[in-house]
Amino acid sequence: MSTPFYVSPQQAMADRAEYARKGIARGRSLVVLQYADGIVFVGENPSRALHKFSEIYDRIGFAAAGKYNEYENLRIGGVRYADLRGYTYDRGDVTARGLANVYAQTLGTIFSSAAEKPYEVELVVAEVGETPEGDQIYRLPHDGSIVDEHGSVAVGGNAEQISSYLDQRHQDGMTLAEALRLAVQALSRDTNGSEREIPAERLEVAVLDRTRPQKRKFKRISGRQLGRLLEADGATTASEAEADAAAEASDDE
Repeated sequence: MSTPFYVSPQQAMADRAEYARKGIARGRSLVVLQYADGIVFVGENPSRALHKFSEIYDRIGFAAAGKYNEYENLRIGGVRYADLRGYTYDRGDVTARGLANVYAQTLGTIFSSAAEKPYEVELVVAEVGETPEGDQIYRLPHDGSIVDEHGSVAVGGNAEQISSYLDQRHQDGMTLAEALRLAVQALSRDTNGSEREIPAERLEVAVLDRTRPQKRKFKRISGRQLGRLLEADGATTASEAEADAAAEASDDE
């Protein structure tokens, strides 16, 4: 009779973590940065239909890297949780911290279960506050842990290199144009340190803008407004982009 093959629990968990990390690293990176008037989400995404960034609730946004079908299931679950909690109690009871806890429990349960493979996803849940001090950004790796981030965060692809680049250059009080250009510069850096050009058509950009008069602060940025923000002249770009944002402020996302 042959001896059953044995793998220690520590080795099994290490193998599952390595499997998830490799899956996430195959995807394109994305970054989330604070700026003076809110939080901006920037990622390279050639698809106009399969979004990496989405609105969860009034002040809460969602970003994900990894397998689309897996993080889309998580996004839908988060929307249902937020809607039910806001309807049952109060809209103010829906917070990024509470949503991050729900995602952490789900990811942690899946990661520790031997019956199914771990999710190949890494999430960011962000909430814009009334002031920059009230902004919240939470990163959730594949194992369900929660990391409270400040200033900037990168996930997917070569996230470590991008995070290091952002940490050295991100500053409090940046304009949207400055934060966006910094994010694109970070995403355009290859693992060997060289830079490549990412055209505006391949960028997915969204913001949580605390200055919007609506309760819903999430807004996608594309087309002419995105082009202006990416121009070299920061002062002119910012003022023109603010004019575009004011003209579109009444649009629902």
